[in-house]
Amino acid sequence: MVDYASIRSNVAVQNAYGKAGKLNGPAQADDAEKAQSFGDMLRNAAAQSAESVRTGDEVATQGLAGKAGIQQVVEATMNMESTVRVSVAVRDKLVEAYQEIMRMPI
Repeated sequence: MVDYASIRSNVAVQNAYGKAGKLNGPAQADDAEKAQSFGDMLRNAAAQSAESVRTGDEVATQGLAGKAGIQQVVEATMNMESTVRVSVAVRDKLVEAYQEIMRMPI
């Protein structure tokens, strides 16, 4: 049996680490105008997630047409799968938080 986790290259890990390093910490008082709202952060994350899924789909289509290698298809599919899992987890947490707020007595 093939261990698909060993196929994933370090490229995805390095990209995630690089993106995490670029994240901003809590906004300082003088950076208040540069601070991003929570809604903007969610909107940007959703747009990036959708773009990641589109890219994975395009690479998979290219792989079926013989224009992309198997490794590229696997990497794109793994990236797409992890993006979908994170998106679903965030959605579940947001729904759970909303339900908890709705249960609060007024």
